[in-house]
Amino acid sequence: MSQNRIANGPVNAMTVDVEDYFQVSAFEPHIAKADWERLPCRVERNLNRILDLFAEHGVRGTFFTLGWIAERYPQLVRRLVDEGHELASHGWAHVRVTQQEPEDFRADVSRTKALLEDLAGAPVRGYRAASYSIGAGNLWALKVLEEQGHAYSSSIYPIRHDLYGMPQAPRFAFRPHQGSEFLEIPVTTVQLGEAKLPCGGGGYFRLFPYVLSRWALQRVNHRDGQPGIFYFHPWEIDPEQPRQRGIGVKTRFRHYLNLHRTEARLGRLLKDFRWGRMDEVFLGQR
Repeated sequence: MSQNRIANGPVNAMTVDVEDYFQVSAFEPHIAKADWERLPCRVERNLNRILDLFAEHGVRGTFFTLGWIAERYPQLVRRLVDEGHELASHGWAHVRVTQQEPEDFRADVSRTKALLEDLAGAPVRGYRAASYSIGAGNLWALKVLEEQGHAYSSSIYPIRHDLYGMPQAPRFAFRPHQGSEFLEIPVTTVQLGEAKLPCGGGGYFRLFPYVLSRWALQRVNHRDGQPGIFYFHPWEIDPEQPRQRGIGVKTRFRHYLNLHRTEARLGRLLKDFRWGRMDEVFLGQR
């Protein structure tokens, strides 16, 4: 165990959004879904490296996986399940919930859950919306998830962002439906005065120095007494991924910033904190 590990803090939830580099929402105007099949996939190499990294540090996490990926790489799904990780749903093809009507969303959720459960041989209890696309305008989606047999969602980010966010949402796990056991578990933020600032991973983890991420998660663990949720994507450890042309400066900056540093930072994060699966941390599952 690292001498720097934050002792006696809560077990945090380590999560991976399993999608390939060409499937991110920011590339939607530039890469058509019809073209996905002809693009070089890198998720297999990247996910195997992540599983090796987790094994090296004795960490089990939750993998929110696209049905599109699981259908094409069933061996990856079986490996992560065999190694004790939780398999959860990220929808079929990374379509934001804001772009779906309730019946389309229900069909997408049902199709993905059925495939993942068939591959895993176990119930799929968790769901994360593409690009955190559940918010104040479509909370109906949480009821659909419950109706389809999910026990929790981690689809709301309680911050202000140009692409997503529900800043008025609670910072920590809550039950959106009265009399229900279903949980919405927002991605972690740190409270500074009246502001809620992101500290749950993704691009922010690559943008800011590692010491800031460490400080923020430590503050959540010890001042708030709450477990944190960290997330990242397989493409974030892959600086050699194909570069997209014709994308805007902001998109280019957000996607490619510090990819070469992410894997080493993840190694430090895995050493410095205690980690577990979403269902273990929030549902008491073992």
